[in-house]
Amino acid sequence: MPYEQHAEVGPVVSTAATLVHTEQRRCDWRVGLPTLTGARVTLRELRGSDAAALFASVSDEEVTRFISPPPPTLDGMHRFIGWTDRQRAAGRSVCFAIVPDGWDTAIGLFQARSLDPRFGTAEWGFVVSSEFWGEGVFADGARLMIDFMFDVIGARRLEARAATANHRGNAALRKLGAVREGLLRKSFLRNGEFLDQSLWTILAEEWRDAIPTWCSPSIH
Repeated sequence: MPYEQHAEVGPVVSTAATLVHTEQRRCDWRVGLPTLTGARVTLRELRGSDAAALFASVSDEEVTRFISPPPPTLDGMHRFIGWTDRQRAAGRSVCFAIVPDGWDTAIGLFQARSLDPRFGTAEWGFVVSSEFWGEGVFADGARLMIDFMFDVIGARRLEARAATANHRGNAALRKLGAVREGLLRKSFLRNGEFLDQSLWTILAEEWRDAIPTWCSPSIH
């Protein structure tokens, strides 16, 4: 994650009280993702106009060092954006563009895919332009994404896999409150080498107990 292999595109990558828990709300995301607004970032549906900026953001070798290779061309990024729209409509995955406060285009993304037919367990991942590392962009966006997965989609368990050598990614997940459940040995192939990964999980009930009510995002 966040990019996955797909035949069409080649290599790719709150508070509960504020959200309405109904089947209708849970179905709305298949038609189109809402806009989630935090203190530092906005998460919204990817647009075709994001392709160039997103391609530039994820073409940095330092950014993609520990994730599956992103689309290698701008045209590939356009196809990837179209693919995320179809996957969302089919109820298989969601992909949010990360847009920093004061910006208009994406500098990264959050993606989650269902690991069971009802989206009860999901795997999520992220990529953020190195220009915004250490600026609080990831933490703000991750809280919005996690709230959405638990409170709108209705997931009960989120899983994230991070290469053990990815110290920044592992530290970010730990800081969010994710629990390291185990080591997945030689589970990720990158540049011809099989890497170990840590499996991190967040459970819905633990997340809701840990988040204070004043962290509520704006959804529209």
